[in-house]
Amino acid sequence: MSEEVKAIDNINHPEHYKGKGLEAIDIIEAFELNFSLGNALKYILRAGKKGDRIEDLQKAIWYLNRELEKENNE
Repeated sequence: MSEEVKAIDNINHPEHYKGKGLEAIDIIEAFELNFSLGNALKYILRAGKKGDRIEDLQKAIWYLNRELEKENNE
């Protein structure tokens, strides 16, 4: 695979967002998740694939807490 094709694939279909033929964005859109819940799911699904697993899970928690705060203020 050429470097140009790899770069495009990393933009359009990055490996760290894939699992068993599914991509995080497909799941997020199928369940019509909002920004915070979508990002929480994204970080959970990619945990440890792109960088630090603990950091990814902490980011997911941050987005979940943000969603809870929003729900509590409505």
